[in-house]
Amino acid sequence: MEHKKTYYQKELTTPVGHLLIEGPVHAEQLAQYEFHNDLVAFRPASTQHQALIEIALLPEGRIIIARSGQTIIGYVTFLYPDPLERWSEGNIDHLIELGAIEIIPLFRGAGVGKNLLIVSMMDDAMEDYIIITTEYYWHWDLKRTGLNVWEYRKIMEKMMNTVGLEWYATDDPEICSHPANCLMVRIGNRIPPESVQKFDQIRFMNRFMY
Repeated sequence: MEHKKTYYQKELTTPVGHLLIEGPVHAEQLAQYEFHNDLVAFRPASTQHQALIEIALLPEGRIIIARSGQTIIGYVTFLYPDPLERWSEGNIDHLIELGAIEIIPLFRGAGVGKNLLIVSMMDDAMEDYIIITTEYYWHWDLKRTGLNVWEYRKIMEKMMNTVGLEWYATDDPEICSHPANCLMVRIGNRIPPESVQKFDQIRFMNRFMY
């Protein structure tokens, strides 16, 4: 199930500069913008730039960006879960994953992440999705921030809560491998009960395997 992607934008003034938050952006737009060299949380910046362009080409792919002039300094991605992960099982038509959110260090703490999520949720079509995000502590920038896993998780969870993503229990082995890891979920207000039931079943796939 794909929706027409309705474009939204919001201006944000921060202590270190003025930003435009916009999206979902087309692949052609992404290709034209510069991609900041500090966006290296997941892979080298040039490789990640190309990955975002490829996500934007997917029917369900949604990329929201924060840019300073023509330079992308932050982004959030939405796409269907990886086919190798349990979240792609269960034939849930309405499930999409918040796959990544990243902001360069210069703009952290200025509300950029929260506003990326706010712009993401401006589209009424998001009420037709179960949105999940799987948070793993090994993706967190603990070294640069100086925070421990629990401090970082508290900040991350508070940011996700601003747009209705809430902590959900699961027996997924990778999430259960460390107590700071977590599954966060937002269930759109037009999701049918049978889809919620299917989702609950894949959250707890191992409940009878003793």
